[in-house]
Amino acid sequence: MKKLKFSFWALLLVLVLIVAGCSEESDDEPADDGNKEEEVAERKVLNLNNGSEPGALHPGLAQGTHDSWVLEHAFEGLYKKDPEGNIVPGIATEHTVSDDGITWTFNLREDAKWSNGEPVTAHDFEFAWKYTLSPEAAADYAYQMYYLKNGAAYNAGEAKAEDVGVKALDDYTLEVQLEQPTLFFLDLLTFYTYYPVSKAVQEADPEWYQEADTYVSNGAFKLTEWKHKESMKLEKNEYYHEADKIKLDEVNFVIIEEQNTEWQMYQTGELDLANNLPTDVEGKLIKEKNPEVSSDLQLSVYYYNLNSKKKPFNNAKVRKALAMAIDRKVITENVAQGGQPPAYSVIPPGVPDTEGDFSENSGQLFEENIDEAKKLLEEGLKEEGLAEMPEFTILYNTSEGHKKIAEAVQDMWRKAFGFTVQLENVEFQVKLDREKAGEYDISRAGWIGDYIDPMTFLELWVTDGAYNDAKYSNPKYDELIQKSKEVLDPAERMTTLHEAEELLISEMPIIPVYFYTETYAVKDYVTGVYTPLNRYPQFIYADIDMSKK
Repeated sequence: MKKLKFSFWALLLVLVLIVAGCSEESDDEPADDGNKEEEVAERKVLNLNNGSEPGALHPGLAQGTHDSWVLEHAFEGLYKKDPEGNIVPGIATEHTVSDDGITWTFNLREDAKWSNGEPVTAHDFEFAWKYTLSPEAAADYAYQMYYLKNGAAYNAGEAKAEDVGVKALDDYTLEVQLEQPTLFFLDLLTFYTYYPVSKAVQEADPEWYQEADTYVSNGAFKLTEWKHKESMKLEKNEYYHEADKIKLDEVNFVIIEEQNTEWQMYQTGELDLANNLPTDVEGKLIKEKNPEVSSDLQLSVYYYNLNSKKKPFNNAKVRKALAMAIDRKVITENVAQGGQPPAYSVIPPGVPDTEGDFSENSGQLFEENIDEAKKLLEEGLKEEGLAEMPEFTILYNTSEGHKKIAEAVQDMWRKAFGFTVQLENVEFQVKLDREKAGEYDISRAGWIGDYIDPMTFLELWVTDGAYNDAKYSNPKYDELIQKSKEVLDPAERMTTLHEAEELLISEMPIIPVYFYTETYAVKDYVTGVYTPLNRYPQFIYADIDMSKK
C-alpha cells in the first residue's frame, strides 16, 4: 500500500479555498440558510393509448398503425410532413431528379445521429431498403419498394442486392434509381417503410427492435421502456437534429384495446389524448362541439374482406348481394357517429385527380338495393350448387365500435336474407395473422393511404398482393394497375386507375362501408398536436402548459 503524503503548503491551500468559498456572498442577496431546495423544472409528459401491442417496431417489418404511431415519432426518413401537411426535408437537405425522372440524388444532413450518438449515413438508408426487399426478411411492405430499379426482382430472388436501385455514393449522398418515373415518390419517402435502420446495430444484433434496451432510432424520441402488452415509454432523443424544437420530455403509451377504458382514463386525467373513442361518445362530443375534440376527414376506408377462396364468397354475385344489403347511412349516422361519409367506391376524398378530386369524379359506383340483392344472392348460390347460404362468421379486432358495426351488418343481412351471421372478435395482431393465412370468412378491415395517390389503395388487390387479404385475382385488374405504373401521361394514368376501381367494385371482393374521419380528444393544456391527411395524431412538436395541468 502506498502512503499518502500531505504537505504544509497543500493544507494551507485547502484552507484558503474553504474560506473563500464560505465568504462568496453578495451584498444584494441573502445568504443561503440551508433550508432552500433546488428548484427542478417539472418534466413534460404526454400520456396516450396505442390500442394494441405492436407487431414489429422495425421500419422494414411494420405493417399497421399499432406499429406506425410509435415509428413515426421514433424515426425520421429523408423527407417528412410538417403540421400543414407539406412535404419538407427530414434527414435529406435537398435532392435533384434527372430529366427522365429515373435518377434521384439526395444530399443528407451531417448532424443527424442515431439515439446511441452514432451518425446517420447514406449507408444506413441503403442497408435498410435492401433489407426490406430481401427475400429473407419476408417483409409485407416490400412491395412499396418495387418502385426502385430491380426492387421486385430482388424480392422475388431474381436479382442480387447490388442490382437494386439504391446506393450510397458517400456517407452523405444517396443515389436512387427507379423502374419508371413515379409522380408520388417524394410523398412515399415520408412513409415508415423508407425510414433508415442503423446498419451497425442490426448487423451486431438482428433482434435489436424487440426490446427497449437494444432499441436504436433516429427520430425525435427514443424508446426507453417496453412492457409487452402493457405499456411503452418514449423519451426525448437528445441526439435528434431538431432537439431544440422538441418540448415533450416523455411520452407514455398504455396498451389497451377497450375503447370505454381509454375514454374513462381520459376523463380521469390518466390520458392526455384519446383517439380511440367509443362511437356513442364520439357522436355526442362532435354534436356538442366539445372544444377538446378534433374531427377531420382521413385518407382511409373502412371495409369488409370477403374471402374469395371460400365458397360461396368466390362468387361475385354473392359478394355484390351482401354489399347491396348494407344501409351505410344508418351505420354512419346511428352507429359510427363520427361524421364519416358512406363509401360507394374505394378511393377516399382528398386524392387529387387530373382535374378535381378523384373520389368525387368516381361518383357512386354501386347502390343499395334489397330486391336486387336478393336476386343476386339466389343466382350466386345456385351457380355454386347451394340451396341456401351456409353458416359464416364476421371476424373483427376487439373494439366496441367494430362490434357495433358488425352487429348492425348482422341485423341488416338477417332482415334482408333471413340468415344469421356469427361474430368473432380477436386481438388486432391475431386478426392480421388470420387474414394473411386465409383463416376467416368475412373480416373487418381498414386502410390508411401510405401516400396521397389512388395507387396506395388500388394496388392492394393485385393477384398475390401482400395485403390482398380477400385473395382476389383478376388478370384484367392486374393489367390495369401495371399499365398505370408505366404510362407517363398523368391524364391517361388517372383514367386507367378509374377503370381499375370500377372493375374492382363490379366484382366486389371487398365491401366498402365508409370513409374514416380522425376524431380524437386532447386536453386543453396540450398544444401542437396535428393530423396529416394519412396519419394518426402527431405529437412531435406538442407542448404542455404545466400551469394548466
